[in-house]
Amino acid sequence: MQDKIIFAASSPDPTALQASWQQQLSNAIRDPAALCTRLGLPEAWLPGASAGHALFGICVPDAFLRRMTPGDPSDPLLRQILPLGEETVTPPGFVADPLEEADHQPAKGLIHKYAGRVLFIASPTCAINCRYCFRRHFPYSENAPSRAQWQEALDYLRADTSIHEAILSGGDPLAANDRQLAWLVEQLESIPHLKRLRIHTRLPVVIPDRVDDALLGWLASTRLQKVVVLHINHANEIDQAVVDACTRLKQAGATLLNQSVLLRGVNDDVTTLATLSERVFEAGILPYYLHVLDPVQGAAHFDVDDEQARELLAGLRDVLPGFLLPRLVREIPGEASKTPL
Repeated sequence: MQDKIIFAASSPDPTALQASWQQQLSNAIRDPAALCTRLGLPEAWLPGASAGHALFGICVPDAFLRRMTPGDPSDPLLRQILPLGEETVTPPGFVADPLEEADHQPAKGLIHKYAGRVLFIASPTCAINCRYCFRRHFPYSENAPSRAQWQEALDYLRADTSIHEAILSGGDPLAANDRQLAWLVEQLESIPHLKRLRIHTRLPVVIPDRVDDALLGWLASTRLQKVVVLHINHANEIDQAVVDACTRLKQAGATLLNQSVLLRGVNDDVTTLATLSERVFEAGILPYYLHVLDPVQGAAHFDVDDEQARELLAGLRDVLPGFLLPRLVREIPGEASKTPL
């Protein structure tokens, strides 16, 4: 017997994507019942969604939601953002800080794990809350960016001439306003030994309108080499608006890379991963990393074991040219770099 459907999918607001990116972010769905209503999900999904939401809140903008299939709980985009009751169960080895980042913070909002590069927590918020996020328990309240806080981090960079690359992360760095980001990038480019600016972001995928003139202005004008690392796990995440946003980023001089996370029930088969690599390359993005899951509390149901991950990579080698083959890696605390599998 099929589950009784108690939610009727509502018609999307035709003006939603005409709003500014800030308005779109402000209007994101942040309630599990509203998410189930919008997508016409069976009543049986709501208790689990509510339980997971209590641990890590929902945030789903309309632009991303529109790419999902209503009434399909197995939709690969929905699975990435729908809380489940499984999140309340934590097997051994799944911890709050799987990468031990708390041990590598020389200043608030700054993480220095690898030689030659440092990571700024440029924003404490994201445009979408991915259920597998390794920073879902990160103490953002203690690392909220401000100009005063950034000065301490900038002083750290100025004093260490071995650092050549600054990475803006978060949260999502592009959730910060452009005035703040322009100021921060100006400070970074004034440090002579810095060569590169890397931005890890999901916003051009989740809300493509984020790639606006203000963003492109400061991005295009910096002397630093620019790398934008996008986070796309499934080809269905890429629509024409995302392609257009990527084109604008490239026109501003950015090199575009993609990193994905291998997720059970989302992209754990060769065909899906191969299609993803083809699709991101068509959008002007080069496949970069395929991460196995970081063992964070609440995400064990996404885990794919290492043997299957290696089999998937071998399958990809059989069907993709080398330049479309992402590197399969794990991040191990204390290691000098990502560890290939």
